[in-house]
Amino acid sequence: QVQLVESGGGLVQAGGSLRLSCAASGSIFSINGMNWYRQVPGKQRELVAAISRGGSTNYADSVEGRFTISRDNAKNTVYLQMNSLKPEDTAVYYCNADVVNIARSRMNYWGRGTQVTVSS
Repeated sequence: QVQLVESGGGLVQAGGSLRLSCAASGSIFSINGMNWYRQVPGKQRELVAAISRGGSTNYADSVEGRFTISRDNAKNTVYLQMNSLKPEDTAVYYCNADVVNIARSRMNYWGRGTQVTVSS
């Protein structure tokens, strides 16, 4: 069993910053891609940022230049540094990971999400 636990969400004023963390634990052999998604009520979940095991990154156009994704492979943790936050960044942010478990099975896991609210 593998668990992803997000932390770091909260309420911040527009222009402020937050740093999200997501720690993976359990029967992990290795983790391939790690991603951050977000979702607002009534809309589809959207990919915000992605990072490969080797550190290659991709960002949604809406956050490019403001958000930075990083990871610590030794800690099985992915981070999302969010700067210059806007009210439209308000959403529940979810961590997602492509995990190879100790049985060498590859599965995709989701965290439960953390709320980010940006006030104007």
